[in-house]
Amino acid sequence: MPELVLWDVDHTLMATRGLGGELWADAFQQVTGMVLREQASVTGSTERVILRETARLHGVSYSDELFTRFADTLGAAHVRRAAELRERGHALPGVAAVLATLADRGVRQSVVTGNVRQAAEVKLAVFGLDTYLRLDDGAYAEDGEARPELLLAALDHAGVPPEKAVFLGDTSADVAGGREAGVPVVAVATGRTSADELRAAGAEMVLDDLADTERVAAVLGVG
Repeated sequence: MPELVLWDVDHTLMATRGLGGELWADAFQQVTGMVLREQASVTGSTERVILRETARLHGVSYSDELFTRFADTLGAAHVRRAAELRERGHALPGVAAVLATLADRGVRQSVVTGNVRQAAEVKLAVFGLDTYLRLDDGAYAEDGEARPELLLAALDHAGVPPEKAVFLGDTSADVAGGREAGVPVVAVATGRTSADELRAAGAEMVLDDLADTERVAAVLGVG
């Protein structure tokens, strides 16, 4: 049984149905004074990288100070519109049952996400998923740029070696990040990346979804 199960958030645990993009655009305009014309690719990336590349597309100088202001603004926007997020978004099928089952069987769980921490906390809370997760053991956009860096940060926070953890994510970047960090990856084809693409990226196992609780538990070695 793994000592730590780490979850990606967007498209692995939940869908925000477009609200996340709206909040991002609003935060970008607030901190830069510019209307968002084009956003850099977001699939499998982190808010820090997305902001830096999007700022470049708009001729805006990027800095750590800009990221800090953006993270605070984006987090606050999620807090303000938490009720709307609950109405428009949803946890993906089977997610709550899987998290609850793993928690009942004594598995420590947290998240590794490109979201800023406050935004991730709001998303998890509005769908009742935070109850099962030790969020201080996780890693967020504030902790680094790329998935391997975030995974290693989470392992450090939790005091768990890579081979004793499992990471579940829905993108090829998640798979590649886990492989680079030495963390076994179970990919979930609930996002924009197909099961075949996830297998080609090197995932140890690919699930179509998380609807079958006992199958997920078995794949994770949690009997």
